[in-house]
Amino acid sequence: MADGATGDAGTEEPEVNRVPVDIRSRLALALDVDDLIEAKRLAASLSPYFGTIKVGLELYLAAGPTSVGYFAEAGFDVFCDLKLHDIPNTVERAARVVGSLGARWMTCHTSGGLTMLRAAVVGLTEGAANAGMPTPGVLGVTVLTSDDTATSAELSARCDLAVDASCGGIICAAPDLEDTEPWADRLARVVPGIRLPGGDTHDQSRVASPSDALVAGADLLVIGRMVTAAEDPVAAAEELVASVLS
Repeated sequence: MADGATGDAGTEEPEVNRVPVDIRSRLALALDVDDLIEAKRLAASLSPYFGTIKVGLELYLAAGPTSVGYFAEAGFDVFCDLKLHDIPNTVERAARVVGSLGARWMTCHTSGGLTMLRAAVVGLTEGAANAGMPTPGVLGVTVLTSDDTATSAELSARCDLAVDASCGGIICAAPDLEDTEPWADRLARVVPGIRLPGGDTHDQSRVASPSDALVAGADLLVIGRMVTAAEDPVAAAEELVASVLS
């Protein structure tokens, strides 16, 4: 997707064109909607701000694999957030399908254990290779942002599982970034539950501001309702980027 058209010589470039590439590449737009047309409209209007599109369970069930393929072909990295958790054979077969669609990332629960995680990595890698796609990565879900009961020991054990299974990264809440720092050189850290200061936390119990999460070491921020549910999503995206750059 283009980052926006260039203005005429001598005129001031619109603010939207000045979103730094290194910021855009670290922002993922969560399209948690049940309609592909609405998802496409949101992605098109917000493409200057987000380099990654998250296709979650709701959109995947509503629109099917087409939703992943569409956004991959449109030039986004696609984060397929299915949080797989089943017997290894089933997970491997499902991951193989996702890999063939051109997804950059796919989520899988680390609580499913080492064998299941390895099956996800194998399936995802083989699916992409068979379709001639770049090698994607499995993101191991450690502790959900709505879970305020998990211990540091559980988090550490799940990070170890992700590394041992050759996952490409983990999903963790912003407050867990400090505890996951020992694995930062081996696992990308993807952080949901991002809210602007004073914003609605919705059903998330462990949240952080975009700038705080990035400073703490997050590699990719998942941004959903703070932008998509806003009265003016573009204005909300501009506020988001401004908060990161300030």
